[in-house]
This record gives sequence, C-alpha cells and structure tokens, in this order.
Amino acid sequence: MKEPVTAFLRHLEMEKHASPHTIRAYRRDLADFTRSVGVVGDATARDVRAWLASLHAQGLDPASVGRKLAAVRSLYRFLGRRGVVRRNPAREVRAPRLSRKLVTFLPPDEAEAVVDARGLAGDARARDVAVLEMLYATGLRVSELAGLDLDALDRDARTVRVLGKGNKERMVPYGAPAARALDAYLGRRVAGDGPVFVNRRGGRLGVRSLHTIVRRAARAAGVTRRVSPHTLRHTFATHLLDRGADLRMIQELLGHSRLSTTQRYTHVSTAQLVKTYAQAHPRATLNGSTGERSREPSSSGHPRTDSGSPRALNALRLRTATPVSPSPLQ
Repeated sequence: MKEPVTAFLRHLEMEKHASPHTIRAYRRDLADFTRSVGVVGDATARDVRAWLASLHAQGLDPASVGRKLAAVRSLYRFLGRRGVVRRNPAREVRAPRLSRKLVTFLPPDEAEAVVDARGLAGDARARDVAVLEMLYATGLRVSELAGLDLDALDRDARTVRVLGKGNKERMVPYGAPAARALDAYLGRRVAGDGPVFVNRRGGRLGVRSLHTIVRRAARAAGVTRRVSPHTLRHTFATHLLDRGADLRMIQELLGHSRLSTTQRYTHVSTAQLVKTYAQAHPRATLNGSTGERSREPSSSGHPRTDSGSPRALNALRLRTATPVSPSPLQ
C-alpha cells in the first residue's frame, strides 16, 4: 500500500461516514505522526513513545496527546486488517492519564438570559434566536445543529432526527419556546429540503458562525464567562439531571455511546445533595453562624443562583420536552 494514511482517510470517509471535521482532525494528527516516524510500516513502539514525548515537550495537554495516539492506533488497526502490517506498535503504548475536569454550565437564570437573546438585533435575529433555543432545548452538538436539514424536523411532534457521531441516528424532542422560535424563523423561508440554518447567501450556516451567535448572545446578556455552543449542551444535560432526569435517558438524548461519558454530569447531583443537606439538617451551618448558609459555587467557580426558583424551573419544563420534577424541598 503506497499511501497508507490516504487509504485510511478514504476508509473513514467512504465506509465509516466520518464527518469532515473528524477527517480533518485525523489528517492533522497522522501527518504529525508520519513527519516524526517516517515510513509508517517501519515504526516501532519506541518510535511512538518518542513522538508522544515530543508532543509533551511542545506543551500539549494529555487529552490532545491521547487523541493523537488514538488516531495512530486506529490507523494501524486498519492496516493490520488489510495485511499491510503485522503488529500495531501504538497498542503497546499507554495513553496519558487524564485529569478529570468538571463540565462548565450556566445556572438557569444565565441560560435564560442568553437564550432569550433580547440584546440581539438585525435581520438575522429570528434565525439566531432559533439557534439558541434549539441548542439549549435539545443539547445538540454544534456540528449536529449545523448539519440539520429541514426534512429532519417533525414540527408537529416537536422532534428532530439527528445524525450523530459514528453515523448513529437518534430522535430528540424540543419544547414550545424552541418550536415558536423555529416557526418564526422558518415562516420566512421557502419550503424545501435544504439546511435548517442558513447564512445571508442561502448556504448552510457553519460551525464558526454558530459559535459567534452564542458568544454575541452571551455578551449581550451580560454573561461575562466564556460561553460556547458546547456550554449550552452541558447546561442542557446538567439542568435535566439536576431536576431528576434519568442518566440513561440523558445519555440517549446526548448521543453518548458510553454511559461513563454522561456520568461527568453527576457532579450536579453531588451539589444538589449538599444543598439539600444544608437546607434540611438542623446542624448544617456551613459558615459557622446559626441559620445562615453560604451559597455553593458552580463548577465554574461562580456562586450558583437559585436553580430551583419557580421561574427557572418553569422555564426548564417549557424549553425541554423532557419531564422534570422539582426538588422535594421546593
């Protein structure tokens, strides 16, 4: 096989139906690897370790190094199945240990302020509001939202058919505010089977533009922390779990192949346990003074607002189509 990396990338595109974003990432990682080791078929485990050491020396974080190693492992598995190589040198190399990071999310009042987008104006406002509503109401990945076509929407049932990672399809419901935002936006569009979200030239709205919309909305809402489409995805999952949604249901909605990925959000349950204890136990004075309790911080280090307020809880019920129940102490 003269061009093993090219053949592997073609396999990802044609047989695995990998997204363009995934293929670009693999191409970058494998180009970096081949520059280091030379001929792919002659590389040894020592060569792979030397390459990883160079990545560490460049200051790459463990997650990035682990992703690059995973790309190399996949390449050699592909070559092994086709008889090009006998051994997978990357299989003998351990991935770097990752530090567990808590996800960053918005408390309900900030999420409401961002999604309401009252500070946004201009001809594209209806589109931008629909983008924000759908991100928070469905928890879609930004690439999934960018790839949505009109025929994936069932506006009567308020569901969207999503093609996620690994070409896996799932159905995700959305609530009344997102439905109204879609109606307001799509009512101006000629019916067809093209992309849901388009730019001024009528082409598909890209991932970078979606990031810009979210960033502008957060700034207009007065939210000072960094907010991205993935922040709204984390917020979607966190608010559902915080209000009693089943973890496996959240896994299905997010399109996670492994439950362990979804379990990152269980930190919210821990925070809720602390809050419940502080509210219910007669000896739970957290700051040493009777009857006064400190506010627990959010995962981002900011004090959390009252996520159980009637307005916030009602808004969460409306925006998502998933039943949520109030805390027994509300």
